[in-house]
Amino acid sequence: MMTKLIDWLQGHTRVLVAENERVVALHKGRFVGILGPGEHLIANRDRTLVAERHDLNSPAFDSKFERALMRERAALAAEHLTVLEPVDGEVAVLMREGALHAVARNAKERGVYWTDAGPWEIKRFPLTDRMEIAEELRTHIERGGWSTIAHKATVEPGQVGLLTVGGVFKGTLTPGVHLFWNTGRAVQVKLVDTRWTVRDVAGQEVLTADRVTIRVNIAANYRVTDPELAASAVDDFAEALHRALQFAFRKTLGARTLDQLLAEKVTVDAEAAAKVRAEMAEIGIEVGEIALKDVILPGEMREILNRVVAAEKEAEANVIRRREETAATRALLNTAKVMAENPVMLRLKELEALDGIAGKVKNLTVLGGTDGLMNGLVKLGD
Repeated sequence: MMTKLIDWLQGHTRVLVAENERVVALHKGRFVGILGPGEHLIANRDRTLVAERHDLNSPAFDSKFERALMRERAALAAEHLTVLEPVDGEVAVLMREGALHAVARNAKERGVYWTDAGPWEIKRFPLTDRMEIAEELRTHIERGGWSTIAHKATVEPGQVGLLTVGGVFKGTLTPGVHLFWNTGRAVQVKLVDTRWTVRDVAGQEVLTADRVTIRVNIAANYRVTDPELAASAVDDFAEALHRALQFAFRKTLGARTLDQLLAEKVTVDAEAAAKVRAEMAEIGIEVGEIALKDVILPGEMREILNRVVAAEKEAEANVIRRREETAATRALLNTAKVMAENPVMLRLKELEALDGIAGKVKNLTVLGGTDGLMNGLVKLGD
């Protein structure tokens, strides 16, 4: 209490600064200095001393005196403060002990920090046309919660990324994780799958040359060989392939009758496929196998064709039956001729028939008596 009274009588003010603090002192509106840890005795007879206290645990220098300090006491500011300020065409990054602390992408994100809150390291990275973030910063940005300053794009294996910045194509991206600076310029990555893919055209209606409406199911394997051309030539290359399949098969199938279509299915595939492959190659798409999987007929046409097929099969069956009957009659005729020319063969046939009958009945009556049967056997033996 006595110390305070003496200081007051002498026109002094004591300012106590802790280790984690710094004080910006002004007297009569002018900078006295930046006070470090300890006790400071400052002349203040007119009681105009202003002591602005800062906690180093919040390392950003947030003061209404910042610009005045930089302008009037530049050497003092340089001694105690670290300024993060980018120039045109670059991004400035502030690191502390190997960790990302602040990023300045433009003049509005300029930052001033207490040097004693460091140690600080400022790194500068040029803004390329691709706006891609340097490899050494990616881990810091992904782990440090800096997603708002970066645009992230993941390209999976089997894909190619098409990069555009501000609506201008800037090249392709290989599989992996890519980060881009978010500086207000629109960064877009369009993913294009370059693996073999199946495109189905189901239920395509076609009017044949004989005016029968059918539906066909078509499937095609394709892959993108020139992603940039495929993405720029058409709005949707998969839909372009779909339309090409529709038009080619509609034109090819429409020039044939139903009977020709059913009989020449493979030929129709080859002809239509050649047209589709040539058209799609012009936009960077390679088309592999194209198959006409199903031909679906109207209900009444199916019934008619079923009756036609049934009639054809019935006619074929009749021909086969007649052929077999003719063969059987011819065999009987040949057998009769043999028996007529050889009585012994006739008797053997009679005995063979008798043996078959005897095996199926209990009692057998032989007309002419047993003697007649035995005499016949003796004569047969002679």
